[in-house]
Amino acid sequence: MSKSPGAGMYPPIAKLNLAADPRKMRRIIAEDPEWSLTVVPLLSNLCLQHIVRNFEEKPILEELLPRHKDYVLERLSPSLPLQVTANLISDDGYWKRCCKQRWGLCDVSSYGHSWKRMFFERHLENIIELYIPDATDPKTVLGMVPLCRNYVKRLDISQLMPPIKEPQKSEDDDNSDSASDMGMDGPSMDHFDFGILLDKLSHLEEFHVVYRVKGCGMNFEWNLFEFTFRDCESLAKALKSCKTLRVLRIHQSKVDDEKCRQLVNNLLDHPSLKELNLSHNLIGDRGARAIGKLLNRSKLESLTVYDNNIRGPGAQAIAYALAKNSSLLSLNLRLNRLGDEGGQAIAQALLKNRTLKWLHLGGNEMTEPTATVLSQVLVQNNTLRSINLSCNRLGMDGGKVLEEGMCHNSSMVECDIRLTEVGQESDYCISQVVRNNQNQAHRKHNTEENLA
Repeated sequence: MSKSPGAGMYPPIAKLNLAADPRKMRRIIAEDPEWSLTVVPLLSNLCLQHIVRNFEEKPILEELLPRHKDYVLERLSPSLPLQVTANLISDDGYWKRCCKQRWGLCDVSSYGHSWKRMFFERHLENIIELYIPDATDPKTVLGMVPLCRNYVKRLDISQLMPPIKEPQKSEDDDNSDSASDMGMDGPSMDHFDFGILLDKLSHLEEFHVVYRVKGCGMNFEWNLFEFTFRDCESLAKALKSCKTLRVLRIHQSKVDDEKCRQLVNNLLDHPSLKELNLSHNLIGDRGARAIGKLLNRSKLESLTVYDNNIRGPGAQAIAYALAKNSSLLSLNLRLNRLGDEGGQAIAQALLKNRTLKWLHLGGNEMTEPTATVLSQVLVQNNTLRSINLSCNRLGMDGGKVLEEGMCHNSSMVECDIRLTEVGQESDYCISQVVRNNQNQAHRKHNTEENLA
Protein backbone atom coordinates (compact mmCIF):
# COMPACT_ATOMS: atom_id res chain seq x y z
CA MET A 1 0.00 0.00 0.00
CA SER A 2 1.58 3.20 -1.09
CA LYS A 3 1.98 6.10 1.35
CA SER A 4 0.31 9.34 0.67
CA PRO A 5 2.52 12.30 -0.24
CA GLY A 6 4.07 13.96 2.82
CA ALA A 7 3.52 10.97 5.09
CA GLY A 8 6.36 10.54 7.59
CA MET A 9 7.72 14.06 6.96
CA TYR A 10 6.91 15.37 10.45
CA PRO A 11 8.85 14.32 13.60
CA PRO A 12 6.89 12.35 16.24
CA ILE A 13 7.38 15.10 18.86
CA ALA A 14 3.77 16.21 18.81
CA LYS A 15 0.49 15.13 17.28
CA LEU A 16 -1.75 17.60 15.55
CA ASN A 17 -5.28 17.09 16.85
CA LEU A 18 -8.00 18.55 14.64
CA ALA A 19 -11.21 19.12 16.47
CA ALA A 20 -14.40 17.75 14.96
CA ASP A 21 -16.20 20.83 16.13
CA PRO A 22 -15.04 23.80 14.05
CA ARG A 23 -15.66 26.07 17.02
CA LYS A 24 -12.81 24.41 18.86
CA MET A 25 -9.27 25.59 18.21
CA ARG A 26 -6.34 23.41 17.40
CA ARG A 27 -4.20 22.19 20.25
CA ILE A 28 -0.84 20.48 20.54
CA ILE A 29 -0.40 17.51 22.88
CA ALA A 30 3.27 17.22 23.76
CA GLU A 31 4.75 13.80 24.14
CA ASP A 32 7.60 15.38 26.18
CA PRO A 33 6.12 16.16 29.67
CA GLU A 34 8.69 18.92 30.21
CA TRP A 35 7.70 20.72 27.05
CA SER A 36 5.77 23.96 27.61
CA LEU A 37 4.56 26.98 25.76
CA THR A 38 6.63 29.32 27.94
CA VAL A 39 8.40 32.00 25.96
CA VAL A 40 12.16 31.60 25.66
CA PRO A 41 13.94 33.85 28.25
CA LEU A 42 15.08 37.23 27.07
CA LEU A 43 18.68 37.39 25.97
CA SER A 44 19.33 40.13 28.55
CA ASN A 45 18.11 37.82 31.34
CA LEU A 46 20.34 35.04 30.11
CA CYS A 47 23.29 37.42 30.19
CA LEU A 48 22.44 38.57 33.73
CA GLN A 49 22.14 34.99 34.91
CA HIS A 50 25.58 34.31 33.45
CA ILE A 51 26.95 37.32 35.38
CA VAL A 52 25.45 35.98 38.63
CA ARG A 53 26.90 32.50 38.09
CA ASN A 54 30.39 33.83 37.32
CA PHE A 55 30.45 36.81 39.69
CA GLU A 56 33.28 35.45 41.82
CA GLU A 57 35.62 35.03 38.84
CA LYS A 58 34.53 38.15 36.96
CA PRO A 59 32.44 40.60 39.02
CA ILE A 60 30.43 42.95 36.81
CA LEU A 61 28.10 45.38 38.56
CA GLU A 62 28.76 49.09 38.12
CA GLU A 63 28.58 48.85 34.32
CA LEU A 64 24.98 47.59 34.46
CA LEU A 65 21.78 49.61 34.18
CA PRO A 66 20.03 50.23 37.54
CA ARG A 67 17.30 47.63 36.92
CA HIS A 68 19.84 45.07 35.76
CA LYS A 69 22.01 45.81 38.82
CA ASP A 70 19.01 45.16 41.10
CA TYR A 71 18.38 41.87 39.29
CA VAL A 72 21.97 40.72 39.89
CA LEU A 73 22.11 41.87 43.54
CA GLU A 74 18.91 40.00 44.40
CA ARG A 75 20.43 36.74 43.13
CA LEU A 76 24.02 36.97 44.35
CA SER A 77 25.01 34.42 46.99
CA PRO A 78 25.74 35.89 50.45
CA SER A 79 28.59 33.37 50.68
CA LEU A 80 30.74 35.11 48.07
CA PRO A 81 34.31 35.95 49.24
CA LEU A 82 34.60 39.31 50.98
CA GLN A 83 37.59 40.13 48.78
CA VAL A 84 35.08 40.31 45.92
CA THR A 85 32.10 41.99 47.60
CA ALA A 86 33.46 44.25 50.36
CA ASN A 87 34.41 47.32 48.37
CA LEU A 88 32.20 46.61 45.36
CA ILE A 89 28.69 46.09 46.78
CA SER A 90 27.14 48.95 48.74
CA ASP A 91 23.54 47.76 48.48
CA ASP A 92 22.17 47.30 52.01
CA GLY A 93 19.75 44.61 50.87
CA TYR A 94 22.62 42.30 49.96
CA TRP A 95 24.36 42.83 53.32
CA LYS A 96 21.08 42.27 55.12
CA ARG A 97 20.92 38.81 53.56
CA CYS A 98 24.55 38.21 54.60
CA CYS A 99 23.81 39.17 58.22
CA LYS A 100 20.65 37.07 58.48
CA GLN A 101 22.29 34.04 56.93
CA ARG A 102 25.12 34.20 59.45
CA TRP A 103 23.50 35.38 62.69
CA GLY A 104 19.75 34.92 62.25
CA LEU A 105 17.94 37.58 64.27
CA CYS A 106 19.74 40.92 63.96
CA ASP A 107 19.09 44.36 65.46
CA VAL A 108 20.51 46.84 62.98
CA SER A 109 19.32 49.92 64.91
CA SER A 110 22.48 49.97 67.06
CA TYR A 111 24.61 50.07 63.91
CA GLY A 112 23.18 53.28 62.49
CA HIS A 113 20.66 51.16 60.52
CA SER A 114 23.49 50.06 58.22
CA TRP A 115 23.57 46.33 57.48
CA LYS A 116 26.98 46.59 55.87
CA ARG A 117 28.46 48.25 58.94
CA MET A 118 26.85 45.60 61.13
CA PHE A 119 28.30 42.76 59.08
CA PHE A 120 31.88 44.03 59.09
CA GLU A 121 31.90 45.08 62.75
CA ARG A 122 30.58 41.71 63.93
CA HIS A 123 32.82 39.81 61.50
CA LEU A 124 35.95 41.59 62.75
CA GLU A 125 34.87 41.18 66.38
CA ASN A 126 34.50 37.45 65.82
CA ILE A 127 37.98 37.15 64.32
CA ILE A 128 39.55 39.01 67.28
CA GLU A 129 37.59 37.07 69.91
CA LEU A 130 38.82 33.75 68.48
CA TYR A 131 42.41 34.91 67.96
CA ILE A 132 44.93 32.79 69.89
CA PRO A 133 48.38 34.42 70.41
CA ASP A 134 51.26 32.58 68.71
CA ALA A 135 48.78 30.16 67.10
CA THR A 136 46.60 32.35 64.87
CA ASP A 137 48.28 34.05 61.94
CA PRO A 138 48.09 37.87 62.36
CA LYS A 139 47.33 38.06 58.65
CA THR A 140 43.81 36.81 59.40
CA VAL A 141 43.21 40.16 61.10
CA LEU A 142 45.41 42.39 58.95
CA GLY A 143 43.92 40.94 55.78
CA MET A 144 40.52 42.27 56.84
CA VAL A 145 41.71 45.85 57.28
CA PRO A 146 41.50 46.95 53.62
CA LEU A 147 38.05 45.40 53.40
CA CYS A 148 36.43 46.79 56.55
CA ARG A 149 38.24 49.96 57.67
CA ASN A 150 35.73 52.24 55.92
CA TYR A 151 32.76 50.64 57.67
CA VAL A 152 33.88 49.81 61.24
CA LYS A 153 32.90 52.54 63.70
CA ARG A 154 32.63 50.45 66.86
CA LEU A 155 34.29 47.33 68.23
CA ASP A 156 32.72 45.46 71.15
CA ILE A 157 35.15 42.70 72.16
CA SER A 158 33.47 40.42 74.71
CA GLN A 159 36.34 37.97 75.14
CA LEU A 160 40.06 37.58 74.42
CA MET A 161 41.77 34.20 74.24
CA PRO A 162 45.05 33.58 76.11
CA PRO A 163 47.97 31.64 74.55
CA ILE A 164 47.81 27.86 74.46
CA LYS A 165 49.27 26.54 77.67
CA GLU A 166 52.27 24.38 76.90
CA PRO A 167 52.97 21.24 78.99
CA GLN A 168 55.49 21.62 81.78
CA LYS A 169 59.03 20.63 80.83
CA SER A 170 61.00 18.21 83.01
CA GLU A 171 63.38 19.73 85.53
CA ASP A 172 66.38 17.91 84.08
CA ASP A 173 65.83 19.42 80.64
CA ASP A 174 68.98 21.48 80.08
CA ASN A 175 67.39 23.34 77.19
CA SER A 176 64.60 24.71 79.38
CA ASP A 177 67.09 26.48 81.65
CA SER A 178 68.98 28.03 78.79
CA ALA A 179 65.76 29.12 77.08
CA SER A 180 64.38 30.74 80.23
CA ASP A 181 67.66 32.56 80.81
CA MET A 182 67.31 34.09 77.34
CA GLY A 183 63.63 35.00 77.90
CA MET A 184 62.41 32.69 75.16
CA ASP A 185 60.27 30.27 77.19
CA GLY A 186 57.00 32.27 77.23
CA PRO A 187 54.48 33.45 74.66
CA SER A 188 55.26 36.57 72.67
CA MET A 189 52.02 38.18 73.88
CA ASP A 190 49.37 37.42 76.51
CA HIS A 191 46.31 38.39 74.45
CA PHE A 192 45.59 39.90 71.05
CA ASP A 193 47.79 42.94 70.43
CA PHE A 194 45.51 45.80 69.41
CA GLY A 195 48.57 47.78 68.37
CA ILE A 196 48.53 46.07 64.97
CA LEU A 197 44.94 47.12 64.30
CA LEU A 198 43.47 50.21 65.95
CA ASP A 199 45.56 52.83 64.15
CA LYS A 200 44.48 51.32 60.81
CA LEU A 201 40.74 51.66 61.49
CA SER A 202 40.36 55.24 60.31
CA HIS A 203 36.68 55.55 61.29
CA LEU A 204 36.74 53.81 64.69
CA GLU A 205 34.84 55.87 67.29
CA GLU A 206 33.88 53.38 70.02
CA PHE A 207 35.97 50.63 71.58
CA HIS A 208 34.67 48.27 74.28
CA VAL A 209 36.81 45.41 75.57
CA VAL A 210 36.71 42.78 78.32
CA TYR A 211 39.75 40.63 79.13
CA ARG A 212 38.07 37.31 79.85
CA VAL A 213 37.03 34.03 78.24
CA LYS A 214 33.33 33.29 77.88
CA GLY A 215 31.88 29.85 78.52
CA CYS A 216 35.07 28.25 79.82
CA GLY A 217 33.03 25.79 81.91
CA MET A 218 35.09 23.09 83.61
CA ASN A 219 38.27 24.51 82.03
CA PHE A 220 38.15 27.53 84.35
CA GLU A 221 41.49 29.02 85.35
CA TRP A 222 42.21 32.47 86.77
CA ASN A 223 44.65 33.26 83.97
CA LEU A 224 41.67 33.22 81.57
CA PHE A 225 40.56 36.46 83.25
CA GLU A 226 43.91 38.21 83.55
CA PHE A 227 44.71 41.62 82.09
CA THR A 228 48.51 41.59 82.28
CA PHE A 229 50.78 44.60 82.41
CA ARG A 230 52.12 43.62 78.99
CA ASP A 231 48.52 43.67 77.70
CA CYS A 232 48.06 47.08 79.29
CA GLU A 233 51.18 48.52 77.68
CA SER A 234 50.25 47.39 74.18
CA LEU A 235 46.62 48.48 74.60
CA ALA A 236 47.61 51.92 75.93
CA LYS A 237 49.89 52.57 72.96
CA ALA A 238 47.18 51.39 70.56
CA LEU A 239 44.62 53.73 72.13
CA LYS A 240 47.00 56.65 71.85
CA SER A 241 47.47 55.99 68.14
CA CYS A 242 43.70 55.87 67.48
CA LYS A 243 43.01 59.58 66.99
CA THR A 244 39.34 59.17 66.06
CA LEU A 245 38.32 57.35 69.28
CA ARG A 246 35.44 58.99 71.14
CA VAL A 247 34.22 56.28 73.53
CA LEU A 248 36.43 53.87 75.51
CA ARG A 249 35.09 51.15 77.78
CA ILE A 250 37.35 48.68 79.62
CA HIS A 251 35.32 46.83 82.24
CA GLN A 252 35.50 43.60 84.25
CA SER A 253 39.19 43.32 83.45
CA LYS A 254 40.93 43.71 86.83
CA VAL A 255 42.36 47.12 85.97
CA ASP A 256 44.28 48.15 89.10
CA ASP A 257 46.05 51.40 89.99
CA GLU A 258 49.21 50.70 87.99
CA LYS A 259 47.33 49.70 84.87
CA CYS A 260 44.96 52.65 85.24
CA ARG A 261 47.91 55.04 85.40
CA GLN A 262 49.48 53.40 82.35
CA LEU A 263 46.25 53.81 80.38
CA VAL A 264 45.67 57.39 81.50
CA ASN A 265 49.23 58.48 80.65
CA ASN A 266 48.57 57.51 77.05
CA LEU A 267 45.16 59.20 76.95
CA LEU A 268 46.32 62.63 78.15
CA ASP A 269 45.55 65.34 75.61
CA HIS A 270 43.71 62.86 73.39
CA PRO A 271 42.14 64.93 70.59
CA SER A 272 38.70 63.27 70.44
CA LEU A 273 38.00 61.12 73.55
CA LYS A 274 34.64 62.12 75.06
CA GLU A 275 33.56 59.15 77.17
CA LEU A 276 35.58 56.89 79.47
CA ASN A 277 34.17 53.85 81.31
CA LEU A 278 36.40 51.83 83.67
CA SER A 279 33.67 50.12 85.68
CA HIS A 280 33.89 46.81 87.55
CA ASN A 281 37.65 47.00 88.06
CA LEU A 282 40.14 47.34 90.95
CA ILE A 283 40.98 51.04 90.73
CA GLY A 284 41.94 52.63 94.04
CA ASP A 285 43.07 56.08 95.15
CA ARG A 286 46.28 56.16 93.10
CA GLY A 287 44.33 55.32 89.98
CA ALA A 288 41.75 57.96 90.89
CA ARG A 289 44.48 60.58 91.11
CA ALA A 290 45.52 59.67 87.57
CA ILE A 291 41.88 60.01 86.45
CA GLY A 292 41.78 63.44 88.07
CA LYS A 293 44.81 64.41 86.02
CA LEU A 294 43.03 63.17 82.89
CA LEU A 295 40.03 65.41 83.65
CA ASN A 296 42.31 68.43 83.51
CA ARG A 297 43.98 67.35 80.27
CA SER A 298 41.16 66.02 78.11
CA LYS A 299 37.77 66.92 76.68
CA LEU A 300 35.87 64.20 78.55
CA GLU A 301 32.12 64.67 78.76
CA SER A 302 31.30 61.42 80.56
CA LEU A 303 33.33 59.58 83.23
CA THR A 304 32.12 56.27 84.69
CA VAL A 305 34.18 54.42 87.29
CA TYR A 306 31.54 52.63 89.35
CA ASP A 307 32.25 49.45 91.31
CA ASN A 308 35.91 50.12 92.09
CA ASN A 309 37.89 50.71 95.31
CA ILE A 310 38.07 54.51 95.31
CA ARG A 311 38.05 55.98 98.83
CA GLY A 312 38.16 59.49 100.27
CA PRO A 313 41.64 60.57 99.03
CA GLY A 314 40.91 59.36 95.51
CA ALA A 315 37.58 61.18 95.47
CA GLN A 316 39.32 64.33 96.65
CA ALA A 317 41.68 64.16 93.67
CA ILE A 318 38.72 63.79 91.29
CA ALA A 319 36.90 66.63 93.08
CA TYR A 320 39.92 68.93 92.76
CA ALA A 321 39.89 68.40 88.99
CA LEU A 322 36.09 68.66 88.83
CA ALA A 323 36.13 72.11 90.43
CA LYS A 324 38.19 73.45 87.52
CA ASN A 325 36.70 71.32 84.75
CA SER A 326 34.47 72.88 82.10
CA SER A 327 33.63 69.93 79.83
CA LEU A 328 32.38 67.03 81.99
CA LEU A 329 28.61 66.50 81.85
CA SER A 330 28.21 63.14 83.60
CA LEU A 331 30.06 61.58 86.55
CA ASN A 332 29.26 58.10 87.90
CA LEU A 333 31.08 57.03 91.09
CA ARG A 334 28.54 54.60 92.54
CA LEU A 335 29.58 51.47 94.43
CA ASN A 336 32.91 52.83 95.63
CA ARG A 337 33.96 53.71 99.19
CA LEU A 338 34.05 57.48 99.13
CA GLY A 339 32.59 57.97 102.61
CA ASP A 340 31.88 61.46 103.87
CA GLU A 341 35.45 62.52 103.17
CA GLY A 342 35.00 61.89 99.46
CA GLY A 343 31.32 62.80 99.31
CA GLN A 344 31.88 66.24 100.83
CA ALA A 345 34.82 66.86 98.48
CA ILE A 346 32.69 66.10 95.41
CA ALA A 347 29.87 68.26 96.75
CA GLN A 348 32.17 71.20 97.43
CA ALA A 349 33.55 70.93 93.91
CA LEU A 350 30.01 71.36 92.60
CA LEU A 351 29.82 74.75 94.30
CA LYS A 352 32.37 75.88 91.69
CA ASN A 353 31.61 73.60 88.74
CA ARG A 354 29.00 74.91 86.30
CA THR A 355 28.86 72.19 83.63
CA LEU A 356 28.09 68.85 85.33
CA LYS A 357 24.47 67.74 84.81
CA TRP A 358 24.34 64.10 85.99
CA LEU A 359 25.93 62.82 89.21
CA HIS A 360 25.68 59.28 90.66
CA LEU A 361 27.02 58.71 94.19
CA GLY A 362 24.89 55.71 95.15
CA GLY A 363 26.28 53.08 97.54
CA ASN A 364 29.26 55.08 98.85
CA GLU A 365 28.86 54.90 102.65
CA MET A 366 27.96 58.59 102.88
CA THR A 367 25.98 60.05 105.80
CA GLU A 368 24.53 63.36 107.08
CA PRO A 369 27.70 65.54 106.65
CA THR A 370 27.67 64.87 102.91
CA ALA A 371 23.94 65.67 102.75
CA THR A 372 24.62 69.00 104.47
CA VAL A 373 27.12 70.12 101.79
CA LEU A 374 24.86 68.83 99.02
CA SER A 375 22.07 70.97 100.42
CA GLN A 376 24.23 74.03 99.75
CA VAL A 377 24.86 72.74 96.24
CA LEU A 378 21.11 72.47 95.60
CA VAL A 379 20.71 76.13 96.58
CA GLN A 380 23.63 77.55 94.59
CA ASN A 381 24.08 75.23 91.59
CA ASN A 382 21.46 75.64 88.86
CA THR A 383 23.22 73.38 86.31
CA LEU A 384 22.89 69.98 87.97
CA ARG A 385 19.83 68.10 86.60
CA SER A 386 20.11 64.67 88.18
CA ILE A 387 21.62 63.31 91.38
CA ASN A 388 21.53 59.76 92.74
CA LEU A 389 22.24 59.26 96.44
CA SER A 390 20.57 55.88 96.87
CA CYS A 391 21.88 53.27 99.32
CA ASN A 392 23.64 55.80 101.57
CA ARG A 393 22.77 56.28 105.25
CA LEU A 394 21.80 59.94 105.11
CA GLY A 395 19.33 59.54 107.99
CA MET A 396 16.43 61.70 109.10
CA ASP A 397 18.58 64.80 109.67
CA GLY A 398 20.27 64.36 106.28
CA GLY A 399 16.84 64.14 104.66
CA LYS A 400 15.72 67.38 106.30
CA VAL A 401 18.73 69.38 105.12
CA LEU A 402 18.28 68.00 101.59
CA GLU A 403 14.60 68.95 101.73
CA GLU A 404 15.55 72.46 102.73
CA GLY A 405 18.00 72.77 99.86
CA MET A 406 15.51 71.37 97.33
CA CYS A 407 12.96 74.02 98.30
CA HIS A 408 15.31 76.60 96.75
CA ASN A 409 16.11 74.57 93.63
CA SER A 410 14.39 74.87 90.25
CA SER A 411 16.71 72.83 88.00
CA MET A 412 16.78 69.34 89.54
CA VAL A 413 14.52 66.93 87.60
CA GLU A 414 15.81 63.65 89.11
CA CYS A 415 16.73 62.97 92.73
CA ASP A 416 17.06 59.34 93.82
CA ILE A 417 17.09 58.93 97.62
CA ARG A 418 15.87 55.36 97.89
CA LEU A 419 17.22 53.33 100.82
CA THR A 420 18.76 56.37 102.50
CA GLU A 421 16.63 56.39 105.68
CA VAL A 422 15.57 60.00 105.12
CA GLY A 423 12.03 59.54 106.34
CA GLN A 424 8.73 59.61 104.50
CA GLU A 425 8.03 63.32 105.00
CA SER A 426 11.33 64.46 103.52
CA ASP A 427 11.02 61.90 100.72
CA TYR A 428 7.56 63.24 99.84
CA CYS A 429 8.58 66.90 99.90
CA ILE A 430 11.66 66.29 97.75
CA SER A 431 9.65 64.27 95.21
CA GLN A 432 7.09 67.10 94.99
CA VAL A 433 9.78 69.65 94.21
CA VAL A 434 11.28 67.32 91.58
CA ARG A 435 7.86 66.84 89.98
CA ASN A 436 7.27 70.60 89.82
CA ASN A 437 10.71 71.08 88.23
CA GLN A 438 9.91 68.38 85.66
CA ASN A 439 6.63 70.06 84.71
CA GLN A 440 8.36 73.42 84.45
CA ALA A 441 11.11 71.97 82.26
CA HIS A 442 8.50 70.27 80.06
CA ARG A 443 6.59 73.51 79.55
CA LYS A 444 9.81 75.36 78.74
CA HIS A 445 10.75 72.70 76.19
CA ASN A 446 7.34 72.92 74.49
CA THR A 447 7.57 76.70 74.33
CA GLU A 448 11.01 76.56 72.71
CA GLU A 449 9.77 74.00 70.16
CA ASN A 450 6.80 76.22 69.26
CA LEU A 451 9.04 79.22 68.78
CA ALA A 452 11.37 77.19 66.59
